[in-house]
Parts: sequence; C-alpha cells; structure tokens
Amino acid sequence: MFLERLSTIQGRIDGAVALSLVDRDGIPVESVSSDPGLDLEVLAAEMLAQVRLISDQNRELAVGAVQQFSVTTDRISLLISVVADGYYLLLVLQPEASYGRARFELKRARLLFEGDLE
Repeated sequence: MFLERLSTIQGRIDGAVALSLVDRDGIPVESVSSDPGLDLEVLAAEMLAQVRLISDQNRELAVGAVQQFSVTTDRISLLISVVADGYYLLLVLQPEASYGRARFELKRARLLFEGDLE
C-alpha cells in the first residue's frame, strides 16, 4: 500500500530522485528511488537526527514543532516533512527540480498517509 503511494507521489514531482516513508528513529519503512547508489537509510538517519535536534531547540524557544526541514547541496535537495505522529517523508530532489511543487506534494501526501499511520 505505501509503496504504491510513494511511487505515485514521486511521479508527480519532476526531478524527484527518491521518496521514503521514515519512522521517528530514522528507519525507512518503505522507499522508492530511481538512483540505486543513493543510501536512503543513511540519509534518513542523518536527516531525522537533525530534525530531532532542531525540535528540541524549538521546544526551548517555544516556537512550535518542526513540520518541514530542508537541506540543499550542490548535488541534491533533501526535504523532510511530517506526515503523522512519528512518521516523516524524506524526499530527494535533483537541483533543477521544482522546490515549490515538491513542498505542495508533501503537504498533499500528509492527507494520504495520516489516516493509515495514526
């Protein structure tokens, strides 16, 4: 069920390299990728560690919970988005991908997943 949804979402985002449903520990539940050399397990673990660190700081500052986090490098962009309590979507984009479209699709994906993950 999740694999089909992930494939559909990835297909709607031009320049999407990979999409993974990740639990709060940074472990991918299900993933789709067009780049077999991309290590989604390591990316997911590292990105979720950053989200946890920022979330802890946000609690101290009382500015609210992290809903979306992104990192852009010269080779890829990584977006992490909350989809349900304890679950995230990790999206890997090519540099020329539409960042706005990607954010929109991740918001839309939240509606698809949250009923099944709560």
